Amino acid sequence: MRELTAAGFTAYWAGGCVRDLLRGIDPNDYDVATNARPEQVRALFGPRRTLAVGESFGVIIVLGPKGSTDKVEVATFRQEGDYHDGRRPGQVSFCTPEEDALRRDFTINGMFFDPLTETVHDFVGGQGDLQRRLVRAIGNPRDRMTEDKLRMLRAVRFAAVLDFELDAATAHAVAEMSAEVTIVSAERIAQELRKMLADRHRARAMQMCADLSLLQQIVPEADESSIRGNPERWQSVLQILGQLSTTRFETAFAALLRDVPQPKTGKQRLEPASGTVLAACLRLKLSNDETDHICWLSDHRGAIEALPEKPLCEFKKLAVHPLYKELFELERVAARVEGRPDAAYGWAEALLKAIPSDELDPPPLVTGRDLLARGLKSGPKFKDWLNAIRDAQLNGEIRTQGEAFALLGRLLGQ
Repeated sequence: MRELTAAGFTAYWAGGCVRDLLRGIDPNDYDVATNARPEQVRALFGPRRTLAVGESFGVIIVLGPKGSTDKVEVATFRQEGDYHDGRRPGQVSFCTPEEDALRRDFTINGMFFDPLTETVHDFVGGQGDLQRRLVRAIGNPRDRMTEDKLRMLRAVRFAAVLDFELDAATAHAVAEMSAEVTIVSAERIAQELRKMLADRHRARAMQMCADLSLLQQIVPEADESSIRGNPERWQSVLQILGQLSTTRFETAFAALLRDVPQPKTGKQRLEPASGTVLAACLRLKLSNDETDHICWLSDHRGAIEALPEKPLCEFKKLAVHPLYKELFELERVAARVEGRPDAAYGWAEALLKAIPSDELDPPPLVTGRDLLARGLKSGPKFKDWLNAIRDAQLNGEIRTQGEAFALLGRLLGQ
């Protein structure tokens, strides 16, 4: 900021960082808006400290000192022409700070701040809306949503995460245009969902999406299974979302899709059955890890409540899974919301504390190499033998390799 100002340019902090500062929150990052042209920014900071990531749109990334990971997005004040793809303007032209503010999305994101003079420059009424705790589109809401359809989801996210109200005219425009959100790429929709579902206000965000007809567009599986089919079940889903303490998107998404089928016939990634958890994950182009985690949580619905009637090995195998804690919280919250006894969760909690860690997941007594070394050929039964030996070990029925081979002998005899 000082370098731009010293060179004779106007430079302000812009957007979300100003909103957060005025709310008394330290911003995660800072964006700068200036009247310096992109080529002037690059000339001032040098080619080694700048990245021309969006030079045609007036955006330059300025890197911090050598060895630092800091970087700041510096954008020239600009106006934008007509949008042809629901995301990007056909052209941009450089302009004044006030004109730049008028092309932004919401009033609370449309303010500037000069840190050198500690002056707020508010051309859109953002300070008043912050005080009123209101998310309101700048200018005509339909125009703002038409420019970038993702703004419909961003409006919901800001209102939910900040615990603000959504301006009536803005909400009306979102509801009227909700079907157009599907124009937005799956990746961008998924990113907004991640931000909403990882936040503690996730239940309110999902209810707003449902009220504004967005949910049926972005996650139709949840809409069809819970809202239209059974409003009472939808309220249960919202309660589960609201009571989860986790910040993991995957767990919250599994809760949202709690009533959605997840056939246990393997992950048919090439042709997933429509209306399933897997289909929702693939349509949103979630990462492989996210998809695997969500499907695993869905596959194991009710698994903990069944454990007291199963052999000890089943508990141990589930308890060592990386997602066990997430599953435990999700299922225990769901049991309480749905009015089911939660004795199994107290039992599982006590048992986990009682079992020494070296007994919970001990090294296998026998491996596949051991079987091959004894002259056995790999085949359909190979895995069954190893699983039977492992289960017996986890149940405490065998404790040495000799006992494991004795069990193998009995299995071969069968």
